Amino acid sequence: MSKIIKNNYTEVDYENWPEDERIELIDGQIYVMAPPSRVHQEVSMQLSVLIYNYIASKGGRCKVYSAPFDVRLKDKNDKISRVQPDISIVCDEKKLNDKGCDGAPDMIIEIASPSSLSRDYVVKVNLYQNSGVKEYWIVNPHKKSIIVFRMNQNDEYNEVDQYSFDDTIKVGIFEDLKIDFKNISM
Repeated sequence: MSKIIKNNYTEVDYENWPEDERIELIDGQIYVMAPPSRVHQEVSMQLSVLIYNYIASKGGRCKVYSAPFDVRLKDKNDKISRVQPDISIVCDEKKLNDKGCDGAPDMIIEIASPSSLSRDYVVKVNLYQNSGVKEYWIVNPHKKSIIVFRMNQNDEYNEVDQYSFDDTIKVGIFEDLKIDFKNISM
């Protein structure tokens, strides 16, 4: 039996949702998250470790978190969304609490899967831009592609770059971190 999904869910609904089902609340809509594939997990783990090691080598001002990690976002219209990005990098410790992150992480990476394509490529682009996420990467291991959105001075993602798993990509929120996707094994 499929669930009837309404369009006016609230944070209270999110908080009271059964714990055995991973969900996200975006713009009043509940999205049920499919379990990640093995490839998804491998890519996520490798990227998390690379970023963690970089941060640790620089003195550790920022923190990196892997899903499930709750992020509470407020858009420009004060609408609340709750997401669980695959990777979140938070450089403002005041945003961190026991539940996760309250406010926009500096960077989010989503590992695209067949069940999340429209959410990652459309819904979350708008959400993350409107919530102030400085840098958003969509890594698609099936297409071996990476799309990078970087926020400009007008708080918009007008810089959109496309890469492949043959490229080395500079992480914009850090001075000298580059990720060589040729070294990401699946």
